[in-house]
This record gives sequence, C-alpha cells and structure tokens, in this order.
Amino acid sequence: MQVFEKWESEIRGYSRIYPTVFKSASNARQVDEAGKSYIDFFAGAGVLNFGHNNPLMKKALIEFIEADGVAHSLDTSTTVKRDFLTAFAETVLIPRGMNHKMQFMGPTGTNAVEAALKLARRVTGRKTVVACTHGFHGMTLGSLALTANSYFRNAAGVPLEHVVRMPFGCETPCRGCEMGCGTASVDRLRAQYADSSSGLEPPAAFVIEPIQAEGGVHVASKEWLLAVQKLAHDLGALFVLDDIQAGCGRTGSYFSFDGMGLDPDIVTLAKGIGGFGTPLAMNLVKPEHDKHWSPGEHTGTFRGQGFSFVAGKVAMSYFHDDKLMTEVKRKGEQMAAALNAIAATSQGAWQVRGKGMMQAIDIGDSALSKAIVSECFNRGLLLGGCGTGGMVIKMIPPLTIPDEDLTQGLEIFAAAVEAAKGA
Repeated sequence: MQVFEKWESEIRGYSRIYPTVFKSASNARQVDEAGKSYIDFFAGAGVLNFGHNNPLMKKALIEFIEADGVAHSLDTSTTVKRDFLTAFAETVLIPRGMNHKMQFMGPTGTNAVEAALKLARRVTGRKTVVACTHGFHGMTLGSLALTANSYFRNAAGVPLEHVVRMPFGCETPCRGCEMGCGTASVDRLRAQYADSSSGLEPPAAFVIEPIQAEGGVHVASKEWLLAVQKLAHDLGALFVLDDIQAGCGRTGSYFSFDGMGLDPDIVTLAKGIGGFGTPLAMNLVKPEHDKHWSPGEHTGTFRGQGFSFVAGKVAMSYFHDDKLMTEVKRKGEQMAAALNAIAATSQGAWQVRGKGMMQAIDIGDSALSKAIVSECFNRGLLLGGCGTGGMVIKMIPPLTIPDEDLTQGLEIFAAAVEAAKGA
C-alpha cells in the first residue's frame, strides 16, 4: 500500500474503505494479491451489472482486439457502433414505442447530465432547472449544481446556481419525509409557478432520478413521477429522467421506470450500458429536441468507445427474453427479506428500501453504518454507504451473481451487523 500512499492523490476514497490490493475478479468475486476472496455487493458502483470479466463479453472483446477493431472513433461511424445502435434500438427502444435519438458525449454519467442540461436550456431558452432533495447527478459543475449533498457541493469553489430544489416523492415514507414529499409537494410547486408574485421563473427542465441511488436508495412513487412529468410539460419544461445507476436491468426491467406510463424527453444513461466495465454514457433524446443541436456543438474525445460498443451489444442479449429479469426480481426479493429480518431487530429504528437488486438498509447512524461496512470488508464482503452521512448501506451486486455467493454475502452481512452492534 506504500506506493499508493506515496504517489496517489489524497482524493482517493474507495481504497480507504477497502484497504487491500485487488489482483483478479470474476463475476461477483474479487481476489486480492494475498489470495483472499471477497464477495462483491458493490459492483463498481453499479457499472458491473453483468459481473467482473463477463465471459461472453470477454470473448467478444478478444475477437475485436485480435481483428484490429476500431477502439477509439470520436463520433465517426464504425461497424461496432452500428451493431450497438441496432441492438439497443431493437431490444430497448422499439418494444417500448420510443423513437429517441441516441447521443454519445463523454464516458461518464456526469457527461450525460451536462449534455441534457445544455440541450434543455437550448430548447426552452430558460436557465433554471428543478432538482430534488437528496439527489445525486455528478461532480462537474452543472451536474453538481443539481446534486444536493453538501460534502460534494462544498468542493466546487464557485456558486452552484440556477437550480430550484423540490422534495423527492418517496414510494414509502422514509427518514425526512415528515417535511412532506408526496404529490402534495408537486401541487405546492405548481401553485408557486402559477403565482406571478412567487419569484419563480418557468424552468428549462425537471431532472429526476426514479430511484435516488447515492442519495440513500429512495424509490419514487409512480403517482409522484406522473405528477412531476405533467407539471414539467404544463410549464413547457423538459422532463429528464436520470437512470444512470438504477437502469440497465438493475431493478428487474431495463429502465427503473418501466411500466409507469412515463414519457421522458431525455433519459440519461451510463454505468451499466458499457457492459464490461469500460466507460460509456448515452442520452436518449426525443427527435424534436435533438434537432436543436448543431454538428459538433457538444463533443467529447471518448464518446466513440469501441470496447464499450462491443460489450454493450453483448449486454443486450440478456434482454432478449425474461430469464435474467426474472432472476433479478427473485434475487431482489431474497435480498429484501434478509435485510427486513435484520431491520426487525431494531425496534423500528432501521428501514429497508429498494427495488430489484438495488436494496438498502437505513441505519440512521453514520458511525454504526461505517463500522458495519468495515466489518463486512474484514469478513470478505464489499459494499458501501450512501445517503446523508453514509448512514444507509446499499447492496448492488452483479445481476449475474450465483445464488451461493448471494446467500453467503447476506449471511456475512447479518453477522457483521451483530458484530458491529456489539463492539
């Protein structure tokens, strides 16, 4: 570890939570250089939905490299980009009746959000954007302005402006919901916009996470999302859904908002769409909005990622039938049941939240939460905290995790909770 401490920036974070040096990884396990195996319930913060070194993707990537495929292409046309565009359209868009354009920008989620903000402001000619309490949208300045967490915001060094904050509409009342976060909050905001003396100008967009992953795994209700969408469109604003961490099959359907009757103007995607862990971000944009772009007006050196197009196409094959999504729902129920059994020992102080294979337990105590995460690491389980002060422990294992690893990981977590409580 001395090399990292001597030469790597103090900014490193996850290496402090997992103080070891990893050497190899396969599906839902990582092995460090001492030979210790860890069950991975973190999965690259939601990037590795299909596991470490997915064998189908690895085979396709090796063939691509051996054939001297085009790994970097800016936004030029390549065979592998065509294959990805075709597979995504046929697998995701066409079955849902979506005719959205696919825009590639930079390699990460914050790039996708920045592009969405820029386009929404171009389309509407407005500046202000509505975002939610507890939201997380990225670390670059536009995305950071939408992000609510003060720890991240304080690092900006400049004012983070042009954002109106509204309560998030939780499906199940959670810590902080005593302030009121259901559809009534949308009604109140509507009334403010209707009042010419409220001081609020019509916004360019509402940027909403259907599930606030980093914010504490708050799951939005269908009714609230529909109400926000209607308010956005009544005000002439764009309705933007950030599905960067909760999408790509994580919740038991491709989008976390499937089946809700929503019609977003823009959907921001990243993390899981690259499949193998190689970076890719993409926005789905309605054609009437996409036409506002001029060629090359929003660009990025790494928006033509050949490796991600190859692996991302393979990822689409997991959605040709319902097999994986059925497994995700079953495993998600197992995870929720295990967490609820643990929460039941807290006399109502702890709460379980989640959907599909994104599950979390709100401990309500940052110190205890961190102690549990540390104890899990010592016992061979990788996971992390989220939410205010890190008091929520989130589980996002690969969707392909074997049953025995999932069961063992949940058993480790239960034992770690008891050990941390008794310490």
